[in-house]
Amino acid sequence: MRLRVLGSSISELPKVSLSSFLIDEKLLFDAGVILSALKENELFNIKHIFITHAHLDHIKDLPFFAEHILLNGRRHQITVMSIPPVLQSLKDNIFNDTVWPDFTRIPTCRNPIIRLKKIYTEKTVRIDGYKITARSLTHTVPAVSYMVENSNRKRLLYIGDTGPTKTIWKSLDSAKINALIIEVSFPDRYKNLALKTGHLTPKLLQLELNKMKRLPDAVYISHCKPAYKNEIEEELKNLKIGNVKLLRDGITYEV
Repeated sequence: MRLRVLGSSISELPKVSLSSFLIDEKLLFDAGVILSALKENELFNIKHIFITHAHLDHIKDLPFFAEHILLNGRRHQITVMSIPPVLQSLKDNIFNDTVWPDFTRIPTCRNPIIRLKKIYTEKTVRIDGYKITARSLTHTVPAVSYMVENSNRKRLLYIGDTGPTKTIWKSLDSAKINALIIEVSFPDRYKNLALKTGHLTPKLLQLELNKMKRLPDAVYISHCKPAYKNEIEEELKNLKIGNVKLLRDGITYEV
């Protein structure tokens, strides 16, 4: 399984992109950045996008991607998958013919560019030989993680935005997880703000990892606020947690 990091930040700045992770060049998880991170021919390999939650830094490029498909003139449909509250938020706040054209009805209602498909927590969906399972997280809006397992039983757990939680760790078994993507948004001095806004700090991350029955082979950190990235990295090093790395945009990792 190949994990390509299109973006891994909470902010968009020069050389820093919003959360978006591509598995084996075809399954996209979150859509903070798409168009500027991929070549034209790579865009049309993507047919399924899984969204963790409806905050802008995780969906920003989705409407632009839909428009690009239309203007390109190619017959290409994207299935956007998430839990019902997330899909409803996309319909109410983005694809509503006010903020953006409703690409769930363009070019036609029967054959739209964007097809919204509901999935439910703890229910596994199967796509192209992958098994994907959504599990609830603790955040300020409805949010889920995704466990992705390929035909070789390699397992990647993608946790988008979350504060301290119990639900996901209780539902995971002790089976091997090859890689974990999990956020650390703030340094430890902002612990109270992190808890209030549903995010983690390095020490809060350590407490979450302590809840796991079996640590993953690799722990990849995403969603750092750029102004605090060096501070977060130093605090993570001081915790001496094995196999923890900050993700780098544009890098492909083998899972």
